[in-house]
Amino acid sequence: MKVNNVSLTISAVSAAQYPDTGYPEIVFVGRSNVGKSSLINKLIDRKSMARTSAVPGKTQTLNFYNIEDLLYFVDVPGYGYAKVSKKDRERFAGMIEEYLSTRKPFRGAVQLVDARHTPSEDDVSMYQYLKYFNVDVLVVGTKVDKTSKAKRQTIMRDIKQTLDLNQTDQLVMFSATTGEGKDAVWDWLTKQTGIGGSEQ
Repeated sequence: MKVNNVSLTISAVSAAQYPDTGYPEIVFVGRSNVGKSSLINKLIDRKSMARTSAVPGKTQTLNFYNIEDLLYFVDVPGYGYAKVSKKDRERFAGMIEEYLSTRKPFRGAVQLVDARHTPSEDDVSMYQYLKYFNVDVLVVGTKVDKTSKAKRQTIMRDIKQTLDLNQTDQLVMFSATTGEGKDAVWDWLTKQTGIGGSEQ
């Protein structure tokens, strides 16, 4: 899908601040520094719409990006960063649970994992958490351009086995550098939200 118009509608900390347009919403989750901002920026053909926090784990809001007045990308705080206080982690967990359990326009989640490494315990916990809420998940293996093509199948098998990936969920390999996987991610997004087919 070609994106011409995108804007940050709000950085919300509670349900009272969520947009009321009714557009379908997709949540983006992943460890701090996994490349979440890079994926979002690549999908919307922008260089810095989604910004990387100068201090990993510091951003503790749900950022709603309006895509073409058709859907929202909801960028949530990165998890797994050691310097985030217990209080901040609990607030983050509360925000996510409130969103997942109450938000009607929510259509699914994109969970990012670093393709260069076996998914972490935090990655596994997040995937299990999403499945607890019966969320449809697209797992995206980031930074795949920094891995060996010969090991691609091994990497994908490792991610699927470690996460215990549900048969109905998909895995896509992605590179913000080469653009690999961008169209596959958009295909999933359009099917989940019902906004139409993907355009090259």
